[in-house]
Amino acid sequence: MVDILSALTKLPDPQYVEVGDGVALASYSWGDPDGPALVLVHGFASSTADTWVHTGWVRMLEREGFRILGIDQRGHGASQKPHESAGYTVRNLARDIESVLDTFLIDEAMYVGYSLGARVGWQVALDLADRIPRAVLGGVPDGIPLDRLDTDQVRRYADDGTPVTDPVTQNYVALAERVPGNDMYALLALAEGMRDSRSIDPDTAHAPQQPVLFATGEQDAVLAGSRRLAEAAPQATFFEIPGRHHFNAPGAKAFRMAALEFLKGEPAVSHE
Repeated sequence: MVDILSALTKLPDPQYVEVGDGVALASYSWGDPDGPALVLVHGFASSTADTWVHTGWVRMLEREGFRILGIDQRGHGASQKPHESAGYTVRNLARDIESVLDTFLIDEAMYVGYSLGARVGWQVALDLADRIPRAVLGGVPDGIPLDRLDTDQVRRYADDGTPVTDPVTQNYVALAERVPGNDMYALLALAEGMRDSRSIDPDTAHAPQQPVLFATGEQDAVLAGSRRLAEAAPQATFFEIPGRHHFNAPGAKAFRMAALEFLKGEPAVSHE
């Protein structure tokens, strides 16, 4: 049984893409090269393996005939982990996705992102509207991502082990330390870069216009904000993931099934 599980969750060798500022991003490919293309983008302090492979998403999508491209965002997984915050604005993270699509000569791809990957996906759906026909944005908060993280406490913890006392920041640190290979300084730079990004608010003038599935756990603190964003998008569907919070929602079968139906072309519900 262990050998079977290991085979099912084994990553292919990464293919590296150097983006505009010289950062090398790790990408992974699965599935039918002639199938509909789909890009998977993970959340904060996670990776392609952690969010999409170990939870069964890649197996499901490969079985359904998709061409799958997973991307480790800068600062995560097997990608390079720069410590300069300027590279971690939302607009720059969205450009990273565009560069990878260009490198693989993918003109059009559906987008699936979770948490940070969903926040980046909102920007990708806006900036690459003609290339992203539909998107799944899971656990996406409104406002500025990571704005409740106490960066001063994280820096002191990384520098000399000073204990983190803020409960929210403790959760983020625990999340970062859960995944082997994470670099606390890179994740700190990411949080600081996000502070320089424009907040996303329920504003129809700045919402994706293509069909979007918003999916958030019923126990997730960002649930209300995710609903507000869905109400702002003219072709949005909202799915509340039963019995899940922010950190275990990607593993929910109900989430996978709702996303699969949407990606295969189930019509979105308009909020007009």
